Amino acid sequence: MTALATLILMIFPVSMAFAAANDLFTMKIPNRISLALVGGFVAIAVVTRMPLETFGIHVACAFCVLALTFTLFSMNYLGGGDAKLMAAGALWMGGAHIGEFLAFVTIFGGALSVLILGYRRMIPVSVSFPPWAQRLHLAGGPIPYGIAIAAGGLMLFPATELFLSIMV
Repeated sequence: MTALATLILMIFPVSMAFAAANDLFTMKIPNRISLALVGGFVAIAVVTRMPLETFGIHVACAFCVLALTFTLFSMNYLGGGDAKLMAAGALWMGGAHIGEFLAFVTIFGGALSVLILGYRRMIPVSVSFPPWAQRLHLAGGPIPYGIAIAAGGLMLFPATELFLSIMV
């Protein structure tokens, strides 16, 4: 494929890494990250001449994940940025990998939660930390789930048809 396709393909890993870092340090995932993922997917679909039915399956997966994550958001189980990031990530996974994506995000989310809960129990509050680390230390405080979403997406991305169609 072309250098342009390779460049567009890099939007996914860069955006996911940026979302994870943003969530860790600020507990927010800006909308522009999810919008970059959606725009990048549309661009790569055009450049690779993705069949319309394949494009539709990718979009349907994203909307299903958005409906699920929006429900979790409305019940206060997930942040709004996390919900949008997960749907944007699902857009890149498509029907062939959506189950694996959800499984990886769940596994990484569980591991992240255990790690942060251990951090809250094992590290004394009296230790001087930067503000972002102090925020993670708050009992009952939020978990930066964007890290798990990014990890799940990055773990699976090299196996997706989009990646393989350009990089192989």
